[in-house]
Amino acid sequence: MATTVRGPRKVAVVGTALSDCGRIEGPTPYALHAQAARRALADSGLDRSVVDGFASAGLGALAPAEVAEYLGLRPRWVDSTAVGGATWEVMAAHASDAIAAGHADAVLLAYGSTARSDVRAGRRTSNLSFGARGPLQFEVPYGHTLVAKYAMAARRHMHEYGTTAEQLAEVAVQARANASRNPDAMFRDPITVDEVLAGPLIADPFTKLHCCIRSDGGCAVLLAAEEYVRDTAKPPVWVLGTGEHVSHSTMSEWEDFTVSPAAVSGRLAFERAGVRPQDIDIAEVYDAFTYMTLVTLEDLGFCAKGEGGAFVEKGRLQLDGAFPVNTDGGGLSACHPGMRGLFLLVEAARQLRGEAGGHQVFRRDGSPPELAVASGTGGWFCSAGTVVLGRNH
Repeated sequence: MATTVRGPRKVAVVGTALSDCGRIEGPTPYALHAQAARRALADSGLDRSVVDGFASAGLGALAPAEVAEYLGLRPRWVDSTAVGGATWEVMAAHASDAIAAGHADAVLLAYGSTARSDVRAGRRTSNLSFGARGPLQFEVPYGHTLVAKYAMAARRHMHEYGTTAEQLAEVAVQARANASRNPDAMFRDPITVDEVLAGPLIADPFTKLHCCIRSDGGCAVLLAAEEYVRDTAKPPVWVLGTGEHVSHSTMSEWEDFTVSPAAVSGRLAFERAGVRPQDIDIAEVYDAFTYMTLVTLEDLGFCAKGEGGAFVEKGRLQLDGAFPVNTDGGGLSACHPGMRGLFLLVEAARQLRGEAGGHQVFRRDGSPPELAVASGTGGWFCSAGTVVLGRNH
């Protein structure tokens, strides 16, 4: 199929899949990549020969070359952007631009990690920091851990706007409520605000249940040009708009701890999609910690700055709430094998297709959601990528 085009092509998500997730013993990260990739191709109904682009990060010394070789792919367009949890939304933006311009026809995004199994087997330890070179050398000696950076930002929001620990705990409680209806979620038993607050303190104000789980798992998403949609097995989910932004590296260069880079990436994505935050039916946002959900919702424009605490109360984020968020249970309860951003795209696409099973969200007329946003965050609010998806283009 020719790739020389006269104008930008529309781009769709045509295949999604999870690998085995949760407590996985035996498979390597490469195997999880392959399992998810095969399933995503099967989901699309397209032959692997159409895949001429590949994006991957976080595995191997020459990502994505090593993973592409393992999968038997010889792509002519690649991306190995690595900006933490926002990686996959940023990659989706790059891939969509490449397909629209005719530089690729179908791009596979794949991820796999055995983060949980590696810790249990002693192959790795917990991540206290991202290293001690470059600008980070001025923070690491003082014991400023990864979780401490998020905790300090949360404390600033609490100081500035009166946000409470109970409101942050509501995020965890509602994520677990959504996970309870997702058979693929790692933790499904209900929890209460009191149980969240009573847990062991990790970094003030975060207790254990304010923090994401550690799991194994992988997933894959296939993006393709509009002319391939007629041959796909399922209805397409269209990429309507994307945005990306890098804010800072060190905490000392972060101008305002209460504003995440999603404030820029979200605005760009909505403008390019031609929609407003109030048009969105569901949101899938990165939730390594409860504060990330709250502040990202503010910065995407779903509520005003400082109103996130009140916004997340009263079950609003649950599947049957006023604005469902992290419908699979998120990184707080469903799965979090590392850079979780690609899982956000998988869940958003499944919801728009009406394929989410027991945790499917429905509009008032009984139809699946029409518009979704997936917004990933990387580092300690260092980067953000936002993608607006829709059932119609």
